[in-house]
Amino acid sequence: MTAPDPIGVGVVGFGWMGEVHARSYQRVRHHYPHLPLIPTLVSVADPAPGRASAAAAQYGFAGSSEDWRELVADERIGAISVTAPNFLHREIGEAVVRAGKHLWIEKPVGVGAADTRAVFEAAEAAGVQSTVGFNYRAAPAVAHARELIASGAIGTVTNARIRFFSDYAAHPDGGLSWRFTREAGGNGVLGDLGSHAVDLGRYLLGPIAALVADTSVIIPARPTVTGAGSHFSRADGPPGDVENEDYLSALLRFSSGARAVLEASRVAVGEQNTYGVEIHGTTGALSWDLRRMGELRVSTGADYQDQSYRTVYATGGHGDLRAFQPGAGIPMGYDDLKVIEAAGFLTSIATGKPHGPTLADAVAAADALDAMSESVRTGKWVSL
Repeated sequence: MTAPDPIGVGVVGFGWMGEVHARSYQRVRHHYPHLPLIPTLVSVADPAPGRASAAAAQYGFAGSSEDWRELVADERIGAISVTAPNFLHREIGEAVVRAGKHLWIEKPVGVGAADTRAVFEAAEAAGVQSTVGFNYRAAPAVAHARELIASGAIGTVTNARIRFFSDYAAHPDGGLSWRFTREAGGNGVLGDLGSHAVDLGRYLLGPIAALVADTSVIIPARPTVTGAGSHFSRADGPPGDVENEDYLSALLRFSSGARAVLEASRVAVGEQNTYGVEIHGTTGALSWDLRRMGELRVSTGADYQDQSYRTVYATGGHGDLRAFQPGAGIPMGYDDLKVIEAAGFLTSIATGKPHGPTLADAVAAADALDAMSESVRTGKWVSL
């Protein structure tokens, strides 16, 4: 057997998601021992004083910097994770791929479709591989749902509900971080949670043909923050205006003819990461909830009326469960989904072929989000 090759990796931005990426690189060969590449943590960059050096000490990076450009120029690094704020995605993403380095970047890849497409085109021109952080499609139960839909187990899909509700910004004292500004955070909950919802819908049901949308800002002002406070933090500074959307609702028409209702909220009191889908077909139905990640509720048969749901636990034959657990009913966690992404990213680099969500998927999601904003502006259906 050929020995795996090492590849130096760097992480730009070290908030929560930067930590998740670092842990994923460290764990990936525990779960995928036959990967052809071994990631080595070379350097981490974050502009907050002391954050990068602390990350290097905690996670074992060989070096650290407050300037991401040093990672892009580092010849020891062959792949870079970008987990910086949205408004930096385009500049950093383009620089990474133009330097010939492979890119693992968090959604939504910029503050609009123009940013996302620019990074995609730069990556295509550079001939590098990309992975985008649409991690919910990696859940083994979601993989099983996709297989059931494709096999016709629930008949022809007629309608669906896609819901991404969170309460991380429900408290009015939640700090006015970059996420709540138009320049830095873009279109608010659309890019944050709506991008995940769109990608999950596309992954399960195919391309979106047209949509109509509505949005609202529910908490119009928040206390300003100092330093590097996250969107989970409370603050007590002077109030500032919230410039982007708290809530999104949309009606979707898929190219298949299926219809869907999509909702996303970052201020939904009582909802903690209530992310999932309900999908109905002509002979059955299924539903999935992130908080019960390993479970898929399925209704199949020939009864139509009074046909109940049953709970199907993800097994070793569904998605990548076998890389983490030996059998059904043993839960996986959020970080495991990012380890699956890391494995797909490294496999893409080794084979030269995409494995998992790519920048092309990010462009499709961003186009849908821009169409939603256009629909809100005009009050009309928008075709994609």
